[in-house]
Amino acid sequence: MAEQRKKRPAPGASAPGGQVQPTPRTGGAVDRPSSEYESLIEKRSGLSELLAPVAGFGVTFANMFKPTVTEQYPREQVPTKPRYHGRHQLNRYADGLEKCIGCELCAWACPADAIYVEGGDNTPDAQFSPGERYGRVYQINYLRCIFCGLCIEACPTRALTMTNEYELAGPTRPGMIWEKQDLLAPLRSGQLAAPHPMVEGTSDTDYYRGEVTGVTDDQVAWVTEHRPDDPTLPENAAKGATVPDLGETRLAQRAITAGAHRQGGAR
Repeated sequence: MAEQRKKRPAPGASAPGGQVQPTPRTGGAVDRPSSEYESLIEKRSGLSELLAPVAGFGVTFANMFKPTVTEQYPREQVPTKPRYHGRHQLNRYADGLEKCIGCELCAWACPADAIYVEGGDNTPDAQFSPGERYGRVYQINYLRCIFCGLCIEACPTRALTMTNEYELAGPTRPGMIWEKQDLLAPLRSGQLAAPHPMVEGTSDTDYYRGEVTGVTDDQVAWVTEHRPDDPTLPENAAKGATVPDLGETRLAQRAITAGAHRQGGAR
């Protein structure tokens, strides 16, 4: 019976299939090559070895003796960096026409789906922007906006930019959805409120290249004929007419911010 039993291969010998059998040790452990680990980091000596346990606190100790910088907001408002991503703004050309052409590229680029745009067609009696289209409806939901800036990168006419304004908190949901009138840039001196015709003899390409530098007499005459009470006309502005360039949501937000500053002890 003993001769008929299958013989096991000797320790370290090759088993069928070419595999080497490990040499058994006491307790079933397997022999492994013995090698001593050598660290590649040089050992410290002298004073460096003595201070090694506290070396990790170097940054902490270095900042313990620096003056503490505390911003006293809202009593003192520190200016933001020039490229800070704050509230959006829809810009205008030098004659007052809107730069937005209603292409909706900003809405497509927004990763948070915070922008809603509806384009409209310009007509001879209602020319809001150079070319054929303008942004008839423009909304930004600041409950969704993450201020990433992808929308301004997608804008082909540089109509949408971001300001340094960051005080946008509000108590109601409707108050955080800003309409087109809230986002439009204020009219500067010499600009005419849209709609009005383009500068005579120009195309939308001339506007895009920055070749339009101001209002012409023909544009002033057209607005005078169709909107004689327009506050942006030079004669009305000279009489002290006020330009309603802020929307209801923006005015309400300004009142909320002013109240919060008073409550916080702002000067």
